[in-house]
Amino acid sequence: MTLPLGYYNENDKRVCKLKRSLYGLKQAPRKWNEKLSYALIENGFRQSLNDYSLFIKTNNDVFIAILVYVDDIVVTGNNTCEINKFKDFLKSKFQIKDLGVLKYFLGIEVIRENKNICLSQRKYTLDLLTEFGLLNCKPIYTPIEPNLKFNNDDDLNDLPLKNITEYQRLIEKLIYLTLTIPDISYSVHVLSQFMHAPKVSHLKCALRVLRYLKSAPGKGICIRKGDDTDLMCYVDSDWGTRIVAMKSVTGYCLFLNGSILTWKSKKQDCVSRSSAEAEYRALADASCEVIWILKVLNDFGKSCIIPVQIHIDNSAAIKIANPVFHEKTKHFDLDLHFVRDKINKGVIQTKKVDSAENKADIFTKGLCSFEHNKMCNLLGLKDCFGN
Repeated sequence: MTLPLGYYNENDKRVCKLKRSLYGLKQAPRKWNEKLSYALIENGFRQSLNDYSLFIKTNNDVFIAILVYVDDIVVTGNNTCEINKFKDFLKSKFQIKDLGVLKYFLGIEVIRENKNICLSQRKYTLDLLTEFGLLNCKPIYTPIEPNLKFNNDDDLNDLPLKNITEYQRLIEKLIYLTLTIPDISYSVHVLSQFMHAPKVSHLKCALRVLRYLKSAPGKGICIRKGDDTDLMCYVDSDWGTRIVAMKSVTGYCLFLNGSILTWKSKKQDCVSRSSAEAEYRALADASCEVIWILKVLNDFGKSCIIPVQIHIDNSAAIKIANPVFHEKTKHFDLDLHFVRDKINKGVIQTKKVDSAENKADIFTKGLCSFEHNKMCNLLGLKDCFGN
């Protein structure tokens, strides 16, 4: 007798028993991750406490690291023989398919160029342009107008969008593109604040980002090979930006051996009373990121050269951090002053940089074409498919 799924009869007390997890069950992903983790630990891997998707195995001179995203796994190491043994181990535990050298992962194209690795989302970008009918559009060379400020209450002719879902779908896909295209991070950060009540002007600005992507769909980050572990950070803030609320914008980017490693553009949690406070809050956020990167590098067995230099273009924030007592800092949250503690321990070091040379400037405001291209060059962005 065949019983339907979920069938239950009080007379014969019979139910269906599931012998394996089905897609859609809430517990299935947890059980899969638990089973995979146990298998990796059984093989001698240890799970990183700083990034739970990272597993590392070290044995004498052998080093293997794997990165897990659901059922997609990236394996790297310094010993091909040991990597092959690990693949055989996985085959004995799971049904896997070896795709060979990493070329494409979660929509990100991996391109090898001499000793460098370029990460691009060209196919994803072209598909996005095709979806919104802008594949043959005229390109533009900045993702957002310089110093653009949105104010919802000023323009009464700016009508709300009728199709909110289309706008939300576009922004969600642009957010994913920021994984390899840092120079659109600020634009996407601004537009994502209107997800629930977008207007016509917001959609026009989002389509401008697509036109910018059309100018170089193969643009991405380039990671250069190097033996040193020189970590450097740039941080900036735009005080009192009128986007939804009078909150400042934090922007920072970290470089490892001259290659951009991580970046952020975000609105601060509270209103700052001065530009010095806004810069100091940005400095605190950047310091947290530096400390996390140091911990991840330590998982890889790499000790970074400390103190890590954090470049900032605000002298007042540097004086507050170093520390210099100031009456205007009495209202600061106590957790911000952990920056002073890290400076005293020699973990980080603040350094003044000219505003024109601050690489984080692109994460806090819209720039003109010349300045935007200059910042892209400073970030090390490259059109991986360009001539």
